[in-house]
Amino acid sequence: MGVNPLVGVIYHWIGGLASASNFIPFRPIKRWSFEIYWIIQGFAAWIVAPIVIGHIFVPDVLTILRATPVPTLWHTMFWGALWGVGGLTFGLAVRYLGIALGYAIALGFCTAFGTLMPPIFNGQIFSILRQTGGRVILLGVAICVMAIAVNGLAGYSKEKEVPAEERAAIGERDFSFAKGLGVAIFAGIMSSCFAYGLSAGKGIALITRQHLLSHGGSELWQNLPVLIVVLIGGFATNLLWSIILIVRNDSTAQFLGAPGVNPEQAAPVDEPADSSERLTPAILASNYALASLAGVLWYFQFFFYSMGQTRMGKYDFSSWTLHMASIIIFATLWGLMLHEWRDTSRRTKLLMAVGLFLLVGSTVVVGWGNYLESLA
Repeated sequence: MGVNPLVGVIYHWIGGLASASNFIPFRPIKRWSFEIYWIIQGFAAWIVAPIVIGHIFVPDVLTILRATPVPTLWHTMFWGALWGVGGLTFGLAVRYLGIALGYAIALGFCTAFGTLMPPIFNGQIFSILRQTGGRVILLGVAICVMAIAVNGLAGYSKEKEVPAEERAAIGERDFSFAKGLGVAIFAGIMSSCFAYGLSAGKGIALITRQHLLSHGGSELWQNLPVLIVVLIGGFATNLLWSIILIVRNDSTAQFLGAPGVNPEQAAPVDEPADSSERLTPAILASNYALASLAGVLWYFQFFFYSMGQTRMGKYDFSSWTLHMASIIIFATLWGLMLHEWRDTSRRTKLLMAVGLFLLVGSTVVVGWGNYLESLA
């Protein structure tokens, strides 16, 4: 299989759906604190899933990693650790802003920095500007950033219109635009480090590609070992912060059934959020399953991202924009399904719809630019 931007866009859409669905399993989790379910989903997403999936699709994946130069491994892991800071604060952004607005603002900054900085640093941006396909791709990036700004404006308008009681009823008890905005901006910038990690790990992908082709495999899986390394770095950062929170909040016993407070769980504001009763074995098992499911969903966003990137051709940096746009598209749709935009004005709904339309359009424009470049 060779370059096929249409197939690549479809893979990115599927990855976006997986990412936007990541926070949904958190909501039914009963009486667990943030740091408990966060590190469990992180272990599933950043350790278990990439290693298991990597072994399934890339035979001798550990042999490939051992053959990779140590500086490449450390460089890739370093960017993963920085991304981990963004991933952690991204969870807080969604907690403070809700799914639709939290994703829009954080991923807006993530899109701009993650898409444009790698080609600027490696000097590829000048070649991109000289090619018709490259200029079309950059137009698509600009449309995406504009769409995210429109979504952010819609979210700000939403905050002014939806009462606190209704936000609590749909799982937004901690909604705070001012606090969430700062966290979302920081999370977006730091989350863009994942794109740098993937760029730093291209040496790993090259070794993997040669190994796969020599053994009759598909180059479609060449980025899976890169994900293992990037995500180990991200897990280290999140594990450290989760341990700090667990010690500070004395929440260790929640792993075995002690009660806590789930800030994502929908509940009326006048209803006690906590209980002194221990979790039953059934509820505890359900919590572990839901947190692990969230982690697996999270991993599959980059499983499909890595597949889509192999189909985008020469300017695969544009995969980051496609991925971010797809996430926000499906996060907005989830927000609609969860009634996050209920009781908002026609103007706010119109802003949200325009933002969604522009996001879909940006993926089409970026895909078209890659198609033009594939013909050159």
